[in-house]
Order: sequence, then C-alpha cells, then structure tokens
Amino acid sequence: MTGLAALVEQLAARGETVAAAESLTGGLLTATLVTVPGVSRVLRGGLVVYATDLKHSLAGVDADLLAARGPVDPDVALALARGARERCGADWGLATTGVAGPGPQDGVPAGTVYVALAGPGGLGRVRALDIDGDRSHVRLAAVESALDLLREAVAVP
Repeated sequence: MTGLAALVEQLAARGETVAAAESLTGGLLTATLVTVPGVSRVLRGGLVVYATDLKHSLAGVDADLLAARGPVDPDVALALARGARERCGADWGLATTGVAGPGPQDGVPAGTVYVALAGPGGLGRVRALDIDGDRSHVRLAAVESALDLLREAVAVP
C-alpha cells in the first residue's frame, strides 16, 4: 500500500475526514488525494482560494490579517486550514500558501511556502518551507509537505 493509500486507510479506520484550502497549489493537493481509490470515505472537499479576497470570503481568513500580513504568512496558512476544516465540516483541514515563482510576489521570494494543518481540539501546525526549483517542483513539494503534516498527526508511517 502506498503512503497516500495508507493515509486514506488510517483516516477511514479512525472515522475521520479531511478538507483543504489551497492557494499556490491551486487544487493539486485535493487532486493528489483523489488518486486513491476509496478516498470518498474521507475527503470532504477543497477550496481553491488563489485570489486573496477569496481567502477571506470562502475560507474565512480574517480580512485584517490578510491586509496586515498578506496572503503568504504562517498565520494565514493556519487560518486557511481552520477555514477548510470548518467550512467543509471535516475533522482535519490542510492548507497551502506561498509563491511558486518564477519570480517574487509582493516582495516575497519564489519558493517561500507555508503549509498548515488544523485538527480536533484546536490542534494547529504550520510548516515553513524554502523550496528551490521551478514552479512545478515548488507546488509538488508543498503538497507532499502538507500531506506529511497529516500523516504525522494521524501516525501513518
């Protein structure tokens, strides 16, 4: 069983669900999850919130936080994960935000990424990444890191 299939099986065995709010990955995280047969048992849905205003209106990120810090920020990543969890009615929320490149965005260098996990009991984790490589590599590495956060939380080897 692949690592991703094992993650889905562990979530199903626990009776838990997951949702995602994605910025820089633009749906790739959710698309990666749906490659696993039977994922419908655990995947509630996903929000592609590429535009900053949608991070607020769809995912519920505080508008003042977005205005003060911009969309590429660890607290924004955590708010996105919490928003995915709450808006989709899932046990776990995952989020990705960052700059895929090739150049900087609003002064933030390409390869700057934050992934986050929100879970039961107010659990929240954020991982900061500095990823070298082209746009595709940055996005793929962000997806893998977000899934790693979930694997660690549900203890999947």
